[in-house]
Amino acid sequence: MPFEITVNGEPWTASESLTVLGLLEQLQLDPARVAVELDRRILKQPAWRETTLRAGAQIEIVQFVGGG
Repeated sequence: MPFEITVNGEPWTASESLTVLGLLEQLQLDPARVAVELDRRILKQPAWRETTLRAGAQIEIVQFVGGG
């Protein structure tokens, strides 16, 4: 059953059993180029595959941009 989460301050409808890695894939973000905060805590990359999102979760995703 779908539920609501917040991604970078915007409402998002998530499906049951959606993981952090699955969310990044849906957003077409390269996991190697982002940092993820879940409910105000930095989530380390090894946990993304097994961390399932729940209703009301607040996710902040920061993308790394190279330059020079």
